[in-house]
Amino acid sequence: MNLELFLQQRRTSWQRLESLLGQTTRQAGRLTAAELEEFGRLYRAATADLALAQRDFPGQTVTGYLNQLVARTHAELYQGEPLRWRQLRHFYARTFPQLYRKIGGYTTVAFALFLLPALAALLVVWGNPAQITVIEGPEIAGLVEEVKQGKLWTEIDPAARSAASGLIMTNNIRVLFLTFAGGITAGLLTAWVMIVNGLHLGAIFGLLLAYNMAAGLAEFVVAHGFIELSVIFLAGGCGLYMGDALLRPGLLSRRQALVQRARISVQLILGCAPLLVIAGLIEGFISPSALPWPAKLAVGLATGAALHWYWLRVGRVNL
Repeated sequence: MNLELFLQQRRTSWQRLESLLGQTTRQAGRLTAAELEEFGRLYRAATADLALAQRDFPGQTVTGYLNQLVARTHAELYQGEPLRWRQLRHFYARTFPQLYRKIGGYTTVAFALFLLPALAALLVVWGNPAQITVIEGPEIAGLVEEVKQGKLWTEIDPAARSAASGLIMTNNIRVLFLTFAGGITAGLLTAWVMIVNGLHLGAIFGLLLAYNMAAGLAEFVVAHGFIELSVIFLAGGCGLYMGDALLRPGLLSRRQALVQRARISVQLILGCAPLLVIAGLIEGFISPSALPWPAKLAVGLATGAALHWYWLRVGRVNL
């Protein structure tokens, strides 16, 4: 191959690789997923160019230049965990809170779909405990009898406890992914999950209020509940955000709009994993402990406030 033609054809590709390489070293973790894919593709092309240059132009300056470019790119691309760590740090420092704010309106709607039925169920059952069977069905009778005997939560028989655990959303991961996946039903399943779980939780607290036992359950859930419910509402927001793509795709096809929003939603759902770990640790070690209820409330308020400050204030630059 002619050297001048080789330079003319390949110079733009090398310059782009240089640019991306500079981004990774000067602004660690700033490459997007598409840029990372391009970075790897350009590296492989530069490696092939180096092999060709070593064969056809062994004494030329371009060969030494390509050798250095490939070596620098290899060191950056295959350094292992540090590069992935920087990408992860960038995700939590910027991308995650920015995406949360991007779908904030949908999360608010999901919160309302949970809260309003919860308040309605609480007031109805508090005023007339027998009405809980209308909401939960006749299978709730065993739990009602346990509550009438003054048995609260951990004192309930295992058979009734397993049913009750579902009623107050302890199986958060299942609810999280079901709420998120409901987006493919144009948000109808998402809305149903939020409404039903709001009714469940409100009915249980209404029953306990009627028998003056709500304080015990509130004391148990207050430390971890702020984080857990916030994550559930976010998952509901993701489901509604995806569902809206099917109803109002704009200039895109419905499939394109759904795929585009699903990518954002998946990032948000995966980003919630550490939050569920934190909530689980609090639920396992603080919620059932002998700490006084003001201390548990302080933990719940502090973690909830910190989480929402992070979501609403961190990474405030345009996406």
